[in-house]
Amino acid sequence: MDQNKQIRKWLKETIDLSDAERIATSQVSIFKECVDSIHGKTANQIKTLTKTILPRVALYKALKNDPLLSDRAYELVRKYMIEVIGRQKHESTAILDKIPGFYRMYSKSFLRIMRTTDLQVSTQQEGKDHYDITITSCLWYNACVEHGCPELCRAFCEVDDITYGGLTKLGFTRTQTLGTGGECCDFHFYRK
Repeated sequence: MDQNKQIRKWLKETIDLSDAERIATSQVSIFKECVDSIHGKTANQIKTLTKTILPRVALYKALKNDPLLSDRAYELVRKYMIEVIGRQKHESTAILDKIPGFYRMYSKSFLRIMRTTDLQVSTQQEGKDHYDITITSCLWYNACVEHGCPELCRAFCEVDDITYGGLTKLGFTRTQTLGTGGECCDFHFYRK
């Protein structure tokens, strides 16, 4: 589903209908402004920004700008990120987790993506039953900073915890993220 439509639907289910309509209208307008401000990005970065990151940044900014809901802006966007995005990502990963050889397939795929993507700057290390990704620059964090809401990145980071939590074949830990004020995002994946 288109992210802006999904946000509108979620708003209608979560807050008062008149507030939901007002915020959804503002969110779409802010989203368009955010998209218009994109410069110097690759096609892959633009796709990720427009499909994933900027709709959520626009929701946060719409809520922050609203005199009735500004004090709940982070709480509401975090709720959306955890209950909608995190749940969706966890459900799809949990289905894959049931496949024999999931750890091996996922680790090879994830490492290949991280070695070639332009969405993050990272280093990778792998062992027999684990692999580590250290991210020192991230499109999600950079977009939040560029749009004046670095604190929002924490909610993006929390989605990873939901996505990988409770899997049977793949474990996940980290001690810091850029979005929580760390010097890097230190992902550690391991075979369970």
